[in-house]
This record gives sequence, structure tokens and C-alpha cells, in this order.
Amino acid sequence: MFNIYLILFVFAQLSFYLLIAQTGVVEVLHSDIFAIIYLPIGGIIGTYISASSKLKTEYKASALLSIQASITFVYPHFTPLTLFILGLAVGGISPIIIQTLQKATRLDLALSLATAYAFGTLLFNTNPFHREFLGVLLSVVAIFGYMLHQTKETPKRSFQKDFYTYPLYLMLLWVFLDSSLFETLSRESTLSIWRGGYTSEIVLFHILGVITAIGIKIDYFAKKLLITALFIFSYLFYFMHEALLLSIVYPFVISYYNIVILQSLIKVKSLKKIGIYMIFIGWIASGSGLMVALHSLTMYVPIVLLIMLVASIMEQINFKKGVISWLKG
Repeated sequence: MFNIYLILFVFAQLSFYLLIAQTGVVEVLHSDIFAIIYLPIGGIIGTYISASSKLKTEYKASALLSIQASITFVYPHFTPLTLFILGLAVGGISPIIIQTLQKATRLDLALSLATAYAFGTLLFNTNPFHREFLGVLLSVVAIFGYMLHQTKETPKRSFQKDFYTYPLYLMLLWVFLDSSLFETLSRESTLSIWRGGYTSEIVLFHILGVITAIGIKIDYFAKKLLITALFIFSYLFYFMHEALLLSIVYPFVISYYNIVILQSLIKVKSLKKIGIYMIFIGWIASGSGLMVALHSLTMYVPIVLLIMLVASIMEQINFKKGVISWLKG
């Protein structure tokens, strides 16, 4: 069975991030980094305070979601202060989402992400200047989802032991690669797959990426190589202007690597450590990707991909050599 309240909370908050904090704010502020900067500054501070505070998680979540809903009423007319406060709220909720997912089943995880990506894709082309009602509605859904989830008993999930834990630097690279390509594509006049009539393909392959990541178990090294290969093909299809192939491969790898990251973070028990991870993954890596897109440096990103590919292959070769040496005694 699945926990509908947990799914509603995670779905609503991820959708809010995708449609308001990520694509909405950036577009209404015309990608002006000096105006946008108050959001990630607030996000970093909010994440750290939330993860470090000894206040009960239920109180923190209720307060932060209420602030988020209230501040969204001023959308899209943000001042530096209101943008900073929005960052505090969104950032503060991020480690709480990970902590909540520690009580999730595989089905909960799959439905939360699949519905959020599908919803975000379907509403991507709505006018970013008129999303205030949507932002408030998603915040209210997140509040009720979280509150009702707290009243439901959730047994400890044993399937967490099946998850692989990936190092922080690797998760940072994946988010950076995703953010660089996403922010570049969203500014493309000739290759914006979300505005180019590929919505059905994007939704379908987001869902398939989630299902594959959760339903098909492959080993640690194979997952690394698969994600690296999928990013290589995503960038290749971008440079080749192959919109259809890009709308198949890129959504798939987004969903796939995000599930892998969530599975890694779910195994982290310390809320403070989760907060530190979220600062680097959610704000620093994604912010670096935005800077790459704004300064038209995407053509240099394949260098990172090449280094990742070589490093992954070398790591696997060394691992196999170590196993053979151990077996020989």
C-alpha cells in the first residue's frame, strides 16, 4: 500500500520548487543573477537553520510551509527581502522532505516523484507571471499532506538497506550537469523541448526513469556508468539539435539520477548532515549550473563528462583488480 498523505506532501513541495522557486522566479526576474541571488542565500541559511534547530520537526514544517504560502501571495512582485524569506522557507523544508521519505515505501517514492515531474512538465508552459494561485495551492496541499501524514502510523521500512550510498562529489556533479543543461534549454529559442511540442514524450520518460530506477536493481558501478552515459547522450543530442531524442533521454536521466540521490540521502540518519548535503546539492550545484547557462559556457561542460567517464571506468577496473588480488590471497 501507499501513504497518500506523504505522497501529497512530497509531490506538492517538489512541484512548488519546480514551478515557483526554480522556473518561476528565474523567469519573472529575467535571469538577473543579482536579483535572483537572494533566493539561494535564503535557501542556504534556511536549510542550515532547519537542519540544526532542536525544535520538533512537525513545528518547523508547519511554520516553514505557512511562511511559504504567505510569501507566495506577493508573487511575482518580489523584493530582495521577500525573495530571501521565500528561500528560507523552501530551503528549510528540503531536509524535512528527506527525513519524511525515510518512512516511505518504494511505491510512495515512485508516485511522489513521477507525479511531481509530470505535473511540472504539463504546467511548464503556463505564464510564469501568473502562478501565484498555483504556488499558494501547492503550499496548502503540502501543509495538509504533511499534517495528515503525521497522524498516520508508518512502520520502519527495511528496503533502505538495498540502497547504494553515493559520495557527495558525485551527486554534486549530477546536479550540476542537470542544472547546466536545463537552464540552457529553458533559454533556447530553437531547442526548448518543453515548448516544442514534446510534452507527452517528456512526461512518459520521466515516469519510465522513476520506474527503472526503483524497479530494476543494478550494482553501484553500473548505475554510475549508466547515469554518466545518459548525460553524455543528453548533451550530445543537445549539441546535435536532436529535439526528439533529447526529450526521451534527458527526462529519463533526470528522474533516474534523482531517485538514486534520494535513495542515498534517505540512508543518512542525521538531520544536520542531510541539511549540509542539501545545501551543496540543492543550492550550490544547481546555482553553478545556472551560472554556466547564463554565461553561455555549456559547450565546456562535456569536459566534466569526459572526466567522470574516465574516473568511473578506472574505479571499476581498480575494484575488479582488488577483488582478483583478494581471491588469489
